[in-house]
Amino acid sequence: MSELSRGDEARYDLGLLFTDGMPELEDEGGYRGAVAARAAGISYRQLDYWARTELVQPTVRGASGSGTQRLYGFRDILVLKLVKRLLDTGISLQQIRTAVQQLRESGVHDLAQTTLMSDGASVYLCTSDDEVIDLVSRGQGVFGIAVGKVLREVETTLVDLDTSPSDPMDELAVRRATRERRIS
Repeated sequence: MSELSRGDEARYDLGLLFTDGMPELEDEGGYRGAVAARAAGISYRQLDYWARTELVQPTVRGASGSGTQRLYGFRDILVLKLVKRLLDTGISLQQIRTAVQQLRESGVHDLAQTTLMSDGASVYLCTSDDEVIDLVSRGQGVFGIAVGKVLREVETTLVDLDTSPSDPMDELAVRRATRERRIS
């Protein structure tokens, strides 16, 4: 058996079996904040706010002072994207916090088989088709978000970000470059 590189070991530890085309992970096995924000479809400012208010914190490495970078795992990015989807549907941030907490505490490991259902006020975590049907038949489920589909979107976005050659590092880097061009 061949020896794994440090990056390959980190990917293996994260349970990523197929890594072809995935963005390079940092040495600790995570994605920098700018990559996580872009993959989730949110601004870096939102990402920072959600981390500081403990809605979605990075599980690979948190910020530990000035100059340190947060590193997000794949599952973190998936949760970020789910939060964004729920916000887009009009769910309150308070209800989203409850749903994220429920997701953490549920111990569900196969997120691809999970559906988040909502009646516009509450969010329900369904892990089977029977649960979805039960919610809909009782009039509690108005819409649902299939987590497996969102998972595939995040994977695709991460692959696309890795193959984008002119991809800026983050919002701050873009602003600095713009300012430097104006000064020059």
